[in-house]
Amino acid sequence: MADRPPTLSRFLAERLAADANSEGLADVIDAIARGARIVEAGTRQAALGGMLGYTDEINVQGEIVARLDTLGTTTFVDVLRESGRVGALACEELEEMVHISDDASHRYLAVFDPVDGSSNIDVAVTIGSIFGIYRRRDDSPITAETLLRPGREQVAAVYAIYGSSTVLVLALPGEVHGFTLDPESADFLLTHEGIRIPESVSCYSVNEGNADRWEPGVARAVSMLRERYSLRYVGSLVADFHRDLLKGGIFLYPGDVKNPKGKLRLSYEANPLSYVAEQAGGAGSTGESRIMDVMPEALHQRTPLVIGNADVVAEVEAIIAD
Repeated sequence: MADRPPTLSRFLAERLAADANSEGLADVIDAIARGARIVEAGTRQAALGGMLGYTDEINVQGEIVARLDTLGTTTFVDVLRESGRVGALACEELEEMVHISDDASHRYLAVFDPVDGSSNIDVAVTIGSIFGIYRRRDDSPITAETLLRPGREQVAAVYAIYGSSTVLVLALPGEVHGFTLDPESADFLLTHEGIRIPESVSCYSVNEGNADRWEPGVARAVSMLRERYSLRYVGSLVADFHRDLLKGGIFLYPGDVKNPKGKLRLSYEANPLSYVAEQAGGAGSTGESRIMDVMPEALHQRTPLVIGNADVVAEVEAIIAD
């Protein structure tokens, strides 16, 4: 019988134990994993547990809140608070930051999208959760401005994808690994060690239904991609990105005449996934420049996003700029 792969907790203990700068980081990532198990169970039982459909609430983004959004938000706020390591967090579904503690032991800040792709829940399409993790610069009192950090300052990023299997992808400086949830033990086990985006590109992902609103440069870039690659579009960011991470590809959600600043959230979606992409050899861009160099001006700031194989991202940038 083959040896059982290491659990996420064991992996973190071995990988981070000798790094004094990462003290407490394993606790934050373990907390995210605990929350992902709860959200996974809610997703699996959605139709049976009353988690389909929407509430009567409208979130800060002006969107109707899905029932699973509420579960995800409550769950991840609770587990991150209970980790004892997070000083404050911000969430796509909450208008204001959640302040936890200014104590020096709460060394980290977390920003997250609790349920990415929630509009797909009712039709059993793959969804996910996305997290960016930052280390506090100092022990001064935390304010909303404390969480306005460029993506390049992340110390880790995590996403969980709930599909045919549940996979948690962890990015640390220079490395990306995937852990699959074992339904029998409820452990996340290391199944994708040392992920690198393949050099070959298998597909591109974009909502071509928005084509009539694209700027000319974007239209030219997508025309180039259409001539070279197959279109694969789930309509759930984390699902499209996960496929491109493992198979090679590029995802685009550009700005357009209706939404010139784009629709995806810089802090909760674009920065964490761009961090993952870069650690795996890829790139994330606004369509004009590196996305993780953007200094956020607001917690819920939106951005265009082009992400995937670095060479193709650069080519798209050049076409848009031409």
